[in-house]
Amino acid sequence: MKTIDTCGMSCPQPVLMTKKALDEEKDGIDVIVDNNTAKGNVQRYLKSVGYSVEIEENDGTFVLKARK
Repeated sequence: MKTIDTCGMSCPQPVLMTKKALDEEKDGIDVIVDNNTAKGNVQRYLKSVGYSVEIEENDGTFVLKARK
């Protein structure tokens, strides 16, 4: 499973990186974000393209686990 780290980036960069990663890894990815705006935007994008999303919080960062 591919993991991408978007910490320190502002939107729309985390969403764009997520889209690019999904082009390469169709079954799912893990996306690390460090703010609520990116978390919400990436989660909405993943759901809109048919992925289920589980979110884990770890010391101020969020890991969005997207699976088909």
